[in-house]
Amino acid sequence: MTVDEILAPTDVVVGLRASGKAALLEDLARRASDALGIDVGEILPALLRRENLGSTGVGDGVALPHARLDTVQRPYGILARLRDPLDFEAVDDQPVDLVFLLLLPTGSGGEHLHALACVARRLRDPETAAALRGARDVIGLYALATGRSLTKA
Repeated sequence: MTVDEILAPTDVVVGLRASGKAALLEDLARRASDALGIDVGEILPALLRRENLGSTGVGDGVALPHARLDTVQRPYGILARLRDPLDFEAVDDQPVDLVFLLLLPTGSGGEHLHALACVARRLRDPETAAALRGARDVIGLYALATGRSLTKA
C-alpha cells in the first residue's frame, strides 16, 4: 500500500488552524464525514476512544490519529499541515504541526497496520517532514506526501 492509495489531493489541507487537540480532531472528523458521507457522530468518538488509549502524536511534530469504522470501505486519509503547532500530548512532548488522519475498515486486519506503517514511514522521515513543512501549497504537499506530482488546471 502507498500513501497515494489512501490520500486524495482534495484531502490535503495547508494552514489548518485549531485551538487544541480536541478541536483539531473534531475538524478532521467533520472533513472526513463530508468526504465519506459518514456521520461525524460515528467518526469523532472513534478517534477520541483511540486517543484515550494513548496519544497518536508519534514524535518529531507528527501525529497519526486513526480509527477503524464499520462504515469505511477502504483506507481513507486526510493530511493537514497546521498553521501553528499545537500540544498533542506526543510521545516526545513536542508540539505537532503535521497530522495524518487515517480511517480504516473494521475488518482490515493486517491492512490496518500496513496502511499505518506506510504513512508513518513517510511522515517520520526527517527529509520528507522538512519538505512537507516547506511546501508552498496543497499541490506541493500532496506531491511530497505521495511521491506523485499534480499540475494546476
